[in-house]
Amino acid sequence: MTPPKQTGSKEASPRAKGKRILIVEDERPLAHALELKFHHEGFETHIAMDGEEALKEAGSGAYDVILLDLIMPRMDGFTFMQEMKGKGVQIPTIVLSNLGQDEDKVRAKELGAVAYYVKSNTPIMEIVKQVQTILS
Repeated sequence: MTPPKQTGSKEASPRAKGKRILIVEDERPLAHALELKFHHEGFETHIAMDGEEALKEAGSGAYDVILLDLIMPRMDGFTFMQEMKGKGVQIPTIVLSNLGQDEDKVRAKELGAVAYYVKSNTPIMEIVKQVQTILS
C-alpha cells in the first residue's frame, strides 16, 4: 500500500529537475527573491554579485540558463556577455535590467541574449515561465 501524498508540498517541475541557473544580480533583495522563486519551482541556483564572479562561475560550473543584470560593479553585463562569447561559452542568457532603451536591448541581443526584461516592469513569474520555455 502506498502512503498518501502529502498536501502542501509542491513537486518540482520535470523541466526543472537538475537544471541549474546562474543569477547574476548585485541587488541582494532581488537576487534572493529570484533564488527563492526558482528553488520553489525545483531549480538549483547560484548567485554571483558581479560580472567577474559570474564569469568565473559560468566557466567552472554547468549552468543551463543565466539571468543577468547589466549594471554591476567590477564588470558590467555587456562585458560579461562579450567575454563569454569570446571564450565560446554558450549558455542561454536572459537579461534583467533597469535599462529600457532600445539600443541596450539591441546590443544585448547582438551579444547573445535570448530575452530581455526591464526589471521594474516584469513579474518574477514571467521570468520563470521564460526559463521553462527555454529549457523545454
